[in-house]
Amino acid sequence: MNTATLSTAPVRFDPSVETVTDDEAKTQAELVATLLGMSRTMADHTGHAARSVHAKSHGLLHGELHVLDGLPEPLAQGLFAAPRSYPVVMRLSTPPAEMLDDRVSLPRGMALKVQGVEGERVEGAEGGHTQDFLFVDGPVFPAPDAKGFLKSLKLVAGTTDKAPNAKRVLSSVLQGVEKVVEAVGGQSGTLIAMGGHPETHPLGATFFSQVPMRYGAYIAKLQLAPVSPNLLALEGKPIDLHDKPDGTREAVVDLVRQQPAEWELRVQLCTDLERMPVEDASVEWPQELSPFVAVARIRIGPQAGWSDDLAREIDDGMAFNPWHALAAHRPLGNVMRARKAAYAASSNYRSERNGCPLHR
Repeated sequence: MNTATLSTAPVRFDPSVETVTDDEAKTQAELVATLLGMSRTMADHTGHAARSVHAKSHGLLHGELHVLDGLPEPLAQGLFAAPRSYPVVMRLSTPPAEMLDDRVSLPRGMALKVQGVEGERVEGAEGGHTQDFLFVDGPVFPAPDAKGFLKSLKLVAGTTDKAPNAKRVLSSVLQGVEKVVEAVGGQSGTLIAMGGHPETHPLGATFFSQVPMRYGAYIAKLQLAPVSPNLLALEGKPIDLHDKPDGTREAVVDLVRQQPAEWELRVQLCTDLERMPVEDASVEWPQELSPFVAVARIRIGPQAGWSDDLAREIDDGMAFNPWHALAAHRPLGNVMRARKAAYAASSNYRSERNGCPLHR
């Protein structure tokens, strides 16, 4: 890519791109209380504190990120300023606080922790040496801001650890409705978030950061896309979950224990603050204004993919938080500001309840 592929020059970062509202602190406090309530409910039931969201992992992977050589100036920023390699940890998961049967088919998340990172860090992440990026297999966040997300979360919180069989039946119904919506050229983020996600192989999915961050001198969203032939062959491919409550995990393990895999990490630079807003996370940034362009490759070799030992190391021993970040990749917008308080509170609760220090 060169800057000629953009319809206009990328917007330069300035603190004024963010607009903090008067009620954000109240919303953030309610969000923290709701998330911790979900964690406590599950910890009291199971005897073990898991994440308030994305509690169930389906893949726990080790690999390497390789920054591409020859990136033009707008892309050669922060972590990606120069070609080099970093070890990474990848965690594939689904959203609830519960370890639900996989037939409750929900969106998939991919958390990426880049290790051995040096440079100036965001406030609160001093002394760290990681850069975390969070992705979901859909291009937009399900609400415009934290207040909208809180409304949905309160509904979910009321059903935590209740009626798992009913949730599985509802998921089956919603998947059928979603197929009808897609047949006429649409897609419903609400249906997918409630359990209508197609039962497809997660390693064939493309993942999105959904919300923006600083990209050195600029502003961007990120995409994580499969590029190795074995992953591309899985795009939209159904997986068999019949009598397999952990069938998604089994499908991931079946592939990665025998084959290497590769993804591209891509950047979409903001070129128009009106059509590519920072504060409204529900707006998809038009790719005709600014396409996603590769800045790095992530490669994994054959490995276990998931095990009890990996779960202790990664599920219990690590926190993935977009505020584990370089100053050059400071999270931006209302949703990201809310995540700062929420993720820290969730991690602290898990660490204290389990008596297990977290590696951040």
